[in-house]
Amino acid sequence: MGILEVKGVNKRFGGLQALGDVNLSVQEQTVHAIIGPNGAGKSTLLNCLVGKLIPDTGSVMFDGQSVLGRTPYEINQMGISRVFQTPEIFGDLTVMENMMIPCFAKRDGSFSMTAFAAVRNQKDIIEHAMHALEDMNMADKRHMQSASLSRGDKRRLEIGMCLAQEPRLLLLDEPTAGMARADTNNTIDLLKQIRDTRDITIAIIEHDMHVVFSLAERITVLAQGTPLVEETPENIKGHPKVREAYLGEAQV
Repeated sequence: MGILEVKGVNKRFGGLQALGDVNLSVQEQTVHAIIGPNGAGKSTLLNCLVGKLIPDTGSVMFDGQSVLGRTPYEINQMGISRVFQTPEIFGDLTVMENMMIPCFAKRDGSFSMTAFAAVRNQKDIIEHAMHALEDMNMADKRHMQSASLSRGDKRRLEIGMCLAQEPRLLLLDEPTAGMARADTNNTIDLLKQIRDTRDITIAIIEHDMHVVFSLAERITVLAQGTPLVEETPENIKGHPKVREAYLGEAQV
């Protein structure tokens, strides 16, 4: 049994079968990539994993508990954090203030801007946030307005905000989308560091095969909402079903 188990998941939008009988098992403390051409159902599957969508049939279990019907806050409290395609940070706050928010929420179990404003000068929150920024190599940027960061640094900050909540499962939705190659490589290095130094499971949806093959230990290939192959990176590269699904896009 994996820490994340998807069994018999189906999802339709009107006449469109977005997911068809999807089964997926993500083993604890591994990096599992979900890939496929545009329209393969990757984002729909991810939204089912975080409770944003409820499948028509099937189950999604995290550490033996169903995520279906739970609010995003409840799923976060279960130990699941998500990084979106577009970095979701507070652009009008500083880097330090952004990092303090999950530190406060982790301590108090909830979050509101009003409550946060009242305690933002408390020593324990500041120290927690500073340690988190140091882990992300962003302590020197703590006074910068977050809106002024590069896309790569915004992504680094968002990942750090997720990690500050001490999740057991980190879901990454195309974390290098829109990045220059230098920022992509820096993000790969960061994720390798997280993979190698933390007791965490990572599931990643990504179009960039350089990213996938640099990080993943297992890869599931989707096509038209149905899993085609689940294999190691070495066995995925030349797999005929993958070649067919990607029409050559998967070659590296």
